[in-house]
Amino acid sequence: MIGEAVAIDVRPAGFILRAGGAAIDVVISVAILIVLLLGIGALAENALIDEALTATFSVSALVLCFVVVPTTLEVVLKGRSVGKLAVGARIVRDDGGAISIRHSVIRGMVGVLEIYMTLGSIAIVTALLNGRSKRLGDLLAGTYSQHERVPVPVSHARGVPVMLQAWAEVVDVARLPDRLGHRVSQFLVQAPQMAPATRERLAVDLAAEVTPFVSPIPQVHPALFLSGVAAVRRDREYAALSLQKAALNRLDPILQSLPHAFPRR
Repeated sequence: MIGEAVAIDVRPAGFILRAGGAAIDVVISVAILIVLLLGIGALAENALIDEALTATFSVSALVLCFVVVPTTLEVVLKGRSVGKLAVGARIVRDDGGAISIRHSVIRGMVGVLEIYMTLGSIAIVTALLNGRSKRLGDLLAGTYSQHERVPVPVSHARGVPVMLQAWAEVVDVARLPDRLGHRVSQFLVQAPQMAPATRERLAVDLAAEVTPFVSPIPQVHPALFLSGVAAVRRDREYAALSLQKAALNRLDPILQSLPHAFPRR
């Protein structure tokens, strides 16, 4: 559930993804720091700034690179950074909502200790011991890294086999239990990866289970029979849902309208 009480299906970023994103961010921060320190050193060598200003600028560069820049990026990019964008991750609250400046500041300040001062050892140990791969800063801020690159689902839908087109017009599959129908669908998805003997055996067994719930039974190979049953069942369920949706759409103007003479506000 997110902060707005909407159920969502999200995946925490794994340890490897988090480590990869953090490594990219650290390299960028260190590179910026080196450039700034070289610039400060050049100013000091040319006597443009004294030792006190050199020390002040150096400390400011450290704070800028290790706290200010990461915190600002997370706020502006809504929980993302360059490394997180590269690995497809985003920092969110424990309830799934967007983080605020407070969360980013806590994470940034604690990150100096657990990432830079201890060479990442605290962050690594904490993440390995946590189910969501949280580092210490996440535990204190109440955040975690969410993996946003969800794999695009591959459609395994198949049409009714050509030789079963006529049979599909008259067959009755309404009595097929949902659980058995799901097993048939799973078999058809996994069948191409099965060994031929295993595929044949499972097709025969499943066809024997499906037969009592289907009428009439075509005289075809068991795998072809299962494919036809799954396609017919899917098409009819889709048609039923489409009719239901059309009926609801026809009722929508009535449901959304106000009672007679009721003023609109």
